[in-house]
Amino acid sequence: MREVDRRRKYDRRVFLQGAATTVPAVAVATSTGIGFTDAWADDAAALTPATLKTLVKIARDIYPHDFLADSYYSIAIKGWDAKAAKDPAVKAMITDGVARLDQNARERHKVSYAEVAWEADRVALLQGIEQSDFFQKVRGDLIVSLYNQKEVWPKFGYEGSSAEHGGYINRGFADIDWLPKA
Repeated sequence: MREVDRRRKYDRRVFLQGAATTVPAVAVATSTGIGFTDAWADDAAALTPATLKTLVKIARDIYPHDFLADSYYSIAIKGWDAKAAKDPAVKAMITDGVARLDQNARERHKVSYAEVAWEADRVALLQGIEQSDFFQKVRGDLIVSLYNQKEVWPKFGYEGSSAEHGGYINRGFADIDWLPKA
């Protein structure tokens, strides 16, 4: 009996055709300034896209996790746009806080906060406004909005709630694998 290899085989011609269409599209997107990661900020209701992008950078600097993508931080930030649309005081606090942070960054580094290259420099700027209501509000809200995303839990090793599975006695209590078995 003869075995037939059903895997698709690509030849050089198919590869070159795909590359010939991909490379120009990427070149046009990068030369026109179209950012694939910035599209989420364009549909903001109350805050400007620049403010939202700065808030994502602030969130990443307050709670830095290199293994988390910016998409998780942007989801955490999106709630503030809705709050700012409902309450003018929240909108003023956020826009004034970001403006103050940008001003401090321009005085020290000649660029806006989001454009400061080194994380240590951005953290020093955040430490300068650490006692402000803006910083405290952002830091406090991020605890819930970032870490309460179910998609983030597995990245930290958290399996989720155990109540619906009988509690931790039945799920997770005896998961210790680093002790030798007696």
